[in-house]
Amino acid sequence: MNTLPREVSSEIELLSPAGDWDCARAAVENGANAIYFGLDCGFNARFRAHNFGLDDLPGLMSWLRTRGVRGYVTMNTLAFPSELPDLIHVIERVAEAGVDAVLVQDFGVARIVRSICQQLEIHASTQMSLTSAETIEVARDLGLSRVVLARELSVAEIRKITSATEMPIEVFIHGALCVAYSGQCLTSESLGGRSANRGQCAQACRLPYELICDGEDRDLGEVRYLLSPQDLAGYAAIPDMIDAGVASLKIEGRLKTPEYVANITGHYRRAIDDAIRTGKVHVNDTDRQEMELSFSRGFSPGWLEGNDHKRLVPGKQSSKRGIEIGKVLDFDQNRIRVRLASPVALGDGLAIAVAGETMQGGRIYSIKNLQYDRMESAKAGNEVWIGFGRGEIDWRDVDIDDIVFKNDDPKLNRRLRQSFARADAVVRQEIDIDVHAAVGQVLKMSAKTGGGLKVEVAGDQVLEKANKHPADETMLREKVARLGGTPFHLRSFTAQLHGGPMVPVGLLNQLRRDLVEALITRLESNPERTVNVAAGQSMLAPLNRDATTQSHDSPRLAVLCRNLEQVAIASQFDDCTIYADFHDVREYKDAIATAHQHNATIGLACVRVQKPGEMGLLRVLGRHEPDFYLARNLAAVRFLTDTGKPVVADFSLNVANHRSAEWLLGLGVQRVTSSYDLNRDQLMDLVNSMVPSDLEIVVHQHMPMFHMEHCVFCSVMSPGTNKTNCGRPCDRHVVKLRDRVGAEHPLQADVACRNTLYNATAQSGSEIVADLIGRGVQWFRIELLDENEKETRETIQTYQALLGGEISGSEVWKRLQATNRLGVTRGTLESKRNPLAIL
Repeated sequence: MNTLPREVSSEIELLSPAGDWDCARAAVENGANAIYFGLDCGFNARFRAHNFGLDDLPGLMSWLRTRGVRGYVTMNTLAFPSELPDLIHVIERVAEAGVDAVLVQDFGVARIVRSICQQLEIHASTQMSLTSAETIEVARDLGLSRVVLARELSVAEIRKITSATEMPIEVFIHGALCVAYSGQCLTSESLGGRSANRGQCAQACRLPYELICDGEDRDLGEVRYLLSPQDLAGYAAIPDMIDAGVASLKIEGRLKTPEYVANITGHYRRAIDDAIRTGKVHVNDTDRQEMELSFSRGFSPGWLEGNDHKRLVPGKQSSKRGIEIGKVLDFDQNRIRVRLASPVALGDGLAIAVAGETMQGGRIYSIKNLQYDRMESAKAGNEVWIGFGRGEIDWRDVDIDDIVFKNDDPKLNRRLRQSFARADAVVRQEIDIDVHAAVGQVLKMSAKTGGGLKVEVAGDQVLEKANKHPADETMLREKVARLGGTPFHLRSFTAQLHGGPMVPVGLLNQLRRDLVEALITRLESNPERTVNVAAGQSMLAPLNRDATTQSHDSPRLAVLCRNLEQVAIASQFDDCTIYADFHDVREYKDAIATAHQHNATIGLACVRVQKPGEMGLLRVLGRHEPDFYLARNLAAVRFLTDTGKPVVADFSLNVANHRSAEWLLGLGVQRVTSSYDLNRDQLMDLVNSMVPSDLEIVVHQHMPMFHMEHCVFCSVMSPGTNKTNCGRPCDRHVVKLRDRVGAEHPLQADVACRNTLYNATAQSGSEIVADLIGRGVQWFRIELLDENEKETRETIQTYQALLGGEISGSEVWKRLQATNRLGVTRGTLESKRNPLAIL
């Protein structure tokens, strides 16, 4: 049998995706140290993957343990209070099945997991938006064992984090890149009624957009996919990751095929072993092309080498293309002439990028050289005629110089499938075996896995002294090493021999079989754990709603302003609390002076994401002496609450249930803003689960859809590559992106140069305000964007009239020409829509 024993470094883990059983086998047989997978009962961020059932867990985890591979369940979505009873049942089954860890986004879910099973590891998903040592330090209180960092960090920033925290760090090394920060993307929800924080991303970033600059369309030529990054291929950074002390390298792809998993896992296994052995990674053109053939929108190092916005998003395509093999030199009827940059063979899949974008293609039906001799295959450098099946290509669209791509290789796919389709193990768990053979004693044999599990077996007959040929270590090792057909491979062997014993071969073989059986039995058994379901169920209870502790003040209106003019207008309204959220923080001094001149209360908002070296952005807020703060990340929560001034936790902290809210309130915030993932019914569920006065609800806003490290201003409006050399076009131009249905969405940059794309149309939850007031909610927020003086004044007046009971909710959204909608997922406020409409 063709086994692939290997020395696997304990220093860094290779973590592969598994959307189904075939993907799990593909990952294990190609060298993954761990796999991550979702469950079909929900709570995972890849709703469209096949996923596993709860009944699959015992068998899956037993099999993984025999192979020395860890298994992690993704529970990385937000959970609503009404869902928590089902979640507790899922956690119970996950813990009892011996799952090694769960990946979690929701603070409340993490707390419930910890209460049910202390031995079940909790890994903070990238959806938790932990981007610095400071954010990790705050989240540590949730009982985390590992943190998956945001993809938007460079190796240098990752190194700063690992040097400043003892928390094990996991980093994405390969796969599709989201243009928005995970956990901070509200685009699918805002445009299509599907929540990315609930596992139903519609990939709106992969759609074409047109750029409008200062009211005029800007011709960008072939650049149309302004928000679609190339795929991450970070193999070159592996030595630096190892040196930085990263615990795990993660491959994205729970929606990908098992052949993809086998391909990428195998290449990264070899790359990691190469880096450990030589300190370098050697990936040749063939390796790269093989990876690109499984799936590629074009490879880049992502953010690992720092921000290069033009390289990250070339903008010319957004779908899989494969590898470029040449250009159309000539064509006639059903064939094209190409000078090959890569080899091709009959049956390969090809695609022609007609008009620079649309892909047309099919299987290679024939290959002929320039003398028209038939060929089975052709090498790079050859100029050949390639024929397609009749009717596969619309030749009216094909033109000279169109680029030709190879996007499928059946021979490669067969080889990849063979790597995991065999009945016997290919990659096996290494074990150490020790034999004790002494005259007058029974034969003993023990085995130990790399994970420290040890078993021992003994024969039932006393060994006699050999007359001529006593057992020696060479003979014993040769017999013991016969582990074919098992999931094990002998790593090391020791023998303790005393008195020249005779060891019968039959006895030795039987003891080896007994040892393997005992080892498998132990590995298949679930680890001992204490599962306390009652502790989890106790967290279902609502927070203390004692009427004596609840305030009965009149409802209050908070207005988030994004420029000085809006602050000046809002300051003129009585009982109006103001948030200032400016691109230029130097204007905060004037904003506070203006508000205080009218005796208005004003707070300052921090940036949504805090990365290494950016604590200064928080310190500068304190110099202006606002009345309170709006905290949008965990580092800000800790830093700003320490100032002693009131702090409000914003929507970006994704509070969807009362236990998440309780945790933030316990950190010292005065109140929390509900997540935008809540529709009317889910919001009422949250209100009924906690003290209503601890909540602030945004009832009017332009939904902040994409929040991105990627800067569109720099990418297409500047000769530079990042904020150090872009010339800051964001300071001089008003930019909008037009989508496929003609909506023009405003694009803005914050003080950290991160871009946010806002929905063109404001939405209003005004129709449920009266119900919320009746339930005790006191704080309501409206968020302005680019409203002028008249629009600002009208919006504030209208909502003050609503809170005062002077007008109805329906009158509000109609007057302001907003959509009648709350949050981002379809609820009772709106008519049913097609969630795939944006695609």
